[in-house]
Amino acid sequence: MPHLDFTQPPFDVLSLAERQSLKKHTQVRYLATNETLPADDLQYFFVVLKGQIEQTLNGEFVAFYLGGKDSDQLNSNDWFDSRRLPEAQDDDSTNTQQSSYQYRADEDTLLLQVDGAAMNKISAQNYLIRQLLSDKLPERLKALAQRRSGQVQALRPGSTSYTAQQEVQQIMLQPVTDVTLLPVHIIDADSSLHHAAHTMTEAGLKHVLVRPTGHLSEAPSSDRALGILTDSDICRAVSEQQDPATTTCQHYASFNLHTIDADDEIGDAMLTMTRYRIHRLPIIDADGKVVGILGQSDMLAHIGHHSQLISIEIEQAKDLTSLHTAVELIGRYIRAQQQNGVKIGIVSRMVQTLNAQVFTKLWQLIVPDEVVKNTCVIVMGSEGRGEQIMRTDQDNALIIRDGFSHPDLAEFADTFNNHLAILGYPLCDGNIMMTNPMWRQPLKPFKSQISLWFRNTDPMHSIYLSAILDGEYVCGDKSLLTQIRGHLKTAHQHSDPMFVRQFARAALQFGEVNQWWQKFVPLIGKPSSHDIDLKKAGLFPLVHGIRALALENDILQVPSTKDRLKALVQIQALTQERADTLGEALEFFMAQRLAVALSTADKYAHQVDPTTLSALERDVLKECLAVVKSFKAQLRQHYQLEVP
Repeated sequence: MPHLDFTQPPFDVLSLAERQSLKKHTQVRYLATNETLPADDLQYFFVVLKGQIEQTLNGEFVAFYLGGKDSDQLNSNDWFDSRRLPEAQDDDSTNTQQSSYQYRADEDTLLLQVDGAAMNKISAQNYLIRQLLSDKLPERLKALAQRRSGQVQALRPGSTSYTAQQEVQQIMLQPVTDVTLLPVHIIDADSSLHHAAHTMTEAGLKHVLVRPTGHLSEAPSSDRALGILTDSDICRAVSEQQDPATTTCQHYASFNLHTIDADDEIGDAMLTMTRYRIHRLPIIDADGKVVGILGQSDMLAHIGHHSQLISIEIEQAKDLTSLHTAVELIGRYIRAQQQNGVKIGIVSRMVQTLNAQVFTKLWQLIVPDEVVKNTCVIVMGSEGRGEQIMRTDQDNALIIRDGFSHPDLAEFADTFNNHLAILGYPLCDGNIMMTNPMWRQPLKPFKSQISLWFRNTDPMHSIYLSAILDGEYVCGDKSLLTQIRGHLKTAHQHSDPMFVRQFARAALQFGEVNQWWQKFVPLIGKPSSHDIDLKKAGLFPLVHGIRALALENDILQVPSTKDRLKALVQIQALTQERADTLGEALEFFMAQRLAVALSTADKYAHQVDPTTLSALERDVLKECLAVVKSFKAQLRQHYQLEVP
């Protein structure tokens, strides 16, 4: 008799007692072709052993659940909770949240039927099951992220924790001396604050250690008796109108420092810093001498796979070759963060910061200071929104101060874009780069061009407008971008009231979810492609729909989708729950793209093959696609757009 597979999620997190309990409440269920689950039976949790189930809502396709046929091509059989209700959406006048899904066998199908009350009992005592089966998408995504990061260890006999978790633990067990330490500079307590400040400046530090003298200590036996003076202490002295030339360090230094031994572990250092809320720890060797200072930022950079060290590498780059080395480190950083299950939004924002530093350094290596001061380099598209992870097409522009000119600006722009291509950032196929004169203009003509985009119905103008709405500062005079953003608001206010309606229509231009998902089922095991386009089916509708809502509400100062959602909640254009769901769905699609990019040679990483996903991942993918479909329906209703 078929039985539950306790090696597969969601059942792999059950204890032995929970498994035995669940077995008693499980039975086999057969559905003939075209047979539908009766409404009275929508109280069970089902696993598809063989065949396929079609899920619909009010007669409209939602998803397929698969098992059995060609199941060797799937990571595990699909499951569905028939008790789960459709998600409510903002501006939902159809009250679909009051309806139930319908389930029909697309062919002869064999199911395992688990009593819903038994699942509820186990969920009440097992938070992992509760997360996996939650009707809230963010909770299920959290469960998926925990699995990927190794935070969830299966409870089956003989199971072991994930490699990623072991790697993190190993880092915490490393000695503190493995971290790059700050150098040691010691001055006497009776030295002046001016001398201390000069020492800090020369050493490039924000602190010095202070050796007690006189009544503070007769004869310090070790460096554990040292004190510390920081730049904040000197600022405090100045604010108290003390003369730095005559005021001694002992009046403002802190003694009785917390220290840590050189053979102690990074985990111990983190605990000490957290417990006592300190940012620097002197490292003491076996002879009682200080061998370096452990800075909190350096320790966190080490734990975080050296993101700060990459930043230093970029800053110290002197030519294209050394900059290329730093860029390669960014790629390694991304892979390490993905393997450790770090939330994709955190990774993307860090990558945006590091990329911006690369672009800044490259621009500074190419152009003279006067060009840097009189121009503003911006990035656009996913890079501007902070949602780009792997290196794909460039989207950048150069805003020039009115009245400033340089005979080599065009050459500088050409060198910049081509050098970025050498570094691994491909040239933009649509030519949205500063080599294009349209994206390299003085401020006033740039504003005039934006006004034209708001007036014209040319579809390309909506693409250009989308790009500039996502613009983010990289280097140069930031006020130039601020003025562009101010003009965006003015130009929008003077545009046709119907402009946003047409602008939003692009979010609906690609096929509905069912057209993407239905490709998957009939083609398993056949040579035809059944991949799902993550960009068309998920990312673009979310990003552009939220961009349109932000434009409608004059939210023009923030380019990221996350910040736009936050602002839309603040003005009550979206509920917090709706915004959270949209944001989590977006991050799931981003994470899937990254996984594809790291496992294939596809630099664009648009396509995902559902047969390569686990049942848990397929379940979340279906739910995220359903969120996109719901959001598109919301946009269609809000802007009164006909079905394309």
